[in-house]
Amino acid sequence: MLQKELDGKRVVVALGGNALGDTPEEQLKLLDGTAKNLAHMVKEGINVVVTHGNGPQVGIIDEAFVLASKDKNSQVPFMPLADCNAMSQGYIGAQLTCALMNEFRAQDIMRSVADVPTHVVVDADDPAFKHYQKPIGAFMTEAEAKAFAKATGCQVGEDAGRGWRRMVPSPVPQDIVELETIRDLMEDGCVTVAAGGGGVPVIMKDGAYQAVDAVIDKDLVSAILAWRVHADMLIILTAVEKVYLNFNKPDQRPIDVMTTEEARQYCDEGQFAPGSMLPKVQACIKFVEAHPGGQALITSLGHAAEGLRGETGTLITAVSN
Repeated sequence: MLQKELDGKRVVVALGGNALGDTPEEQLKLLDGTAKNLAHMVKEGINVVVTHGNGPQVGIIDEAFVLASKDKNSQVPFMPLADCNAMSQGYIGAQLTCALMNEFRAQDIMRSVADVPTHVVVDADDPAFKHYQKPIGAFMTEAEAKAFAKATGCQVGEDAGRGWRRMVPSPVPQDIVELETIRDLMEDGCVTVAAGGGGVPVIMKDGAYQAVDAVIDKDLVSAILAWRVHADMLIILTAVEKVYLNFNKPDQRPIDVMTTEEARQYCDEGQFAPGSMLPKVQACIKFVEAHPGGQALITSLGHAAEGLRGETGTLITAVSN
């Protein structure tokens, strides 16, 4: 079984937004279940690095500062997105770390946990910085959006006919600043939480790191992290048990195993939604092709244990099994 093959090996687990919820209260409840699933892996002797999304959370933080800064009687300043990203990494990581420590204590697992707020290097010349296409924050009317843009200098745009929102770049990640720290913690047997929300994007300017307002795809960063720490498997946990062809259509069918070649063909055919499954499959392709012998698994949080045993989920491999 897949589980036995992974005993004593390295795994990067990317938690989707469904593992965190949309509010702080919901997040606390969901993290208890998340911790139990992760503890199962750790108890089997697997060295784990956990990454996570932060879409709803960073949006809430950003919106709170925007609203407060609009109040003429408020002394709250407008907060750069890079700092909102860092805040979301900090509080999500703190809650997840605490949930894991509590679960480890309950199951007598003698492992430590560390949260590493992470910076990710992007290219200052990435085309994404000229074409802002990633919507974040609350919906606004066109008049509200233009007033917001004038007051803050942010770019705005219409989001799929649903209203106007703040638009930010989504550059391709190049490197992970805290990579050596994460790798050292993993080698010491410490369960590490890192690269939350794709990390805080930074560019190199005059020989120094400089944070920029952008959002990085967390699954792609997870793939790079898995490759760079020489993980044996990348596991992306999402809302569905398996990847499907013709998803949500009468003839939809699950995929148990696919090679990177097959996965790329399905991507080209438009089988996977751009804002949902597509980046997850693309991240798996990137990891498997970059790391000979590595495998990737996409499944839901509730089926993580069965997925590790090879009983469910979609396995992405370099060659046919």
